[in-house]
Amino acid sequence: MHVHESSSDFTRRDYSRADRITLTGVGSVGYHGVLNTEKQTGQPFFVDITMFTDFAQAASTDDVAHTVNYAEVAEVIREIVTGDSLDLIETLAENIAQTVLERFPLDAVELTVHKPNAPIEVTFADVAVTIFRENHAR
Repeated sequence: MHVHESSSDFTRRDYSRADRITLTGVGSVGYHGVLNTEKQTGQPFFVDITMFTDFAQAASTDDVAHTVNYAEVAEVIREIVTGDSLDLIETLAENIAQTVLERFPLDAVELTVHKPNAPIEVTFADVAVTIFRENHAR
């Protein structure tokens, strides 16, 4: 899937009013990082994802078939985090966003990848990257 200007009725500003499903703190051990020790020992990664989709039909029918099953999204996130080793969490975020947009009927996603045990020599609480991607196939 290639990311480019949206042909939908939404603009980035309009997403503030859109229906959304938020899944927070999906955690798995991954082997991502520039250092060899990160690739060998692994560390926890946590993903927060906001999925933009119109769920009016799901709400009116009370049927999960008309919405995005967030349990399935969590499984996809875990599959990617525990999958092939990458150097950058930016690449990990992009891979998750693109895969979720390809597999689920969403207008857009915003997601954050947290790497709280990054090998930094100073005290810190978290390192994270956040991206926003639209689904231009919809």
